Amino acid sequence: MRMIFIRHGDPDYVKDSLTEKGWREAKLLAERVRKWEIEDIYCSPLGRAKATASCSLEKLGREATVYDWLQEFPAKVFREDLGRMKVPWDLKPSYWTKEEAYYDKDLWTEADLMKTAPVREAYQTICEGIDGLLLKYGYERKDAYYVRTHPEEDDQDKTIVFFCHLGVMLAIIGHLIGAAAPVLWHGFFVAPTSVTVLASEELNPGEAYFRCQVLGDTRHLYEGGEPISSSGFFTKPFQG
Repeated sequence: MRMIFIRHGDPDYVKDSLTEKGWREAKLLAERVRKWEIEDIYCSPLGRAKATASCSLEKLGREATVYDWLQEFPAKVFREDLGRMKVPWDLKPSYWTKEEAYYDKDLWTEADLMKTAPVREAYQTICEGIDGLLLKYGYERKDAYYVRTHPEEDDQDKTIVFFCHLGVMLAIIGHLIGAAAPVLWHGFFVAPTSVTVLASEELNPGEAYFRCQVLGDTRHLYEGGEPISSSGFFTKPFQG
């Protein structure tokens, strides 16, 4: 079982669409995606994700299933330092690293800042969404791993693709591998139209754990001569 997560292209947040650069990125991505053997495609309901997906869907002659839980992480917290509501990441390191809860996969939603908004409920919705979808493909969550509901079936080499967003993607990955979302949010950057791949491993037949094979790959941009966007990153992205 293989899951491929694609972040939307360089965003125009005001229009909830893509910039001209974002459209170029999405078209280069589509040339890559069209070569994949894909079982199903899923997409966020937000415009920038749908726009990114549209280029690949046109090449494939396919449609995507839209799930609300794939939208960008919806709960915003109240930032006293800014005096307004904001996404629950991009926090100053001198602030969030002092609170042990942020490093705990089960307790990070109970940190004081996270309780200024329904972060816990939003995260639960996302976790229930991905677990419910995986159950459709025969993977049932048990504790912190998954069991195949029909282990006698060997044909599990299926690939599903998600067009979504940085925050929700890393929250899902955190749930799958047992890592606190704030650590992933602050420790990793995935560029617009980057490709992230998780695949199931069964060291014990019938017991699956999802392992990251590729994180934030932008090969299609290199090959197309398109610079990597720094959207969501606070320094210059590596272009080599």
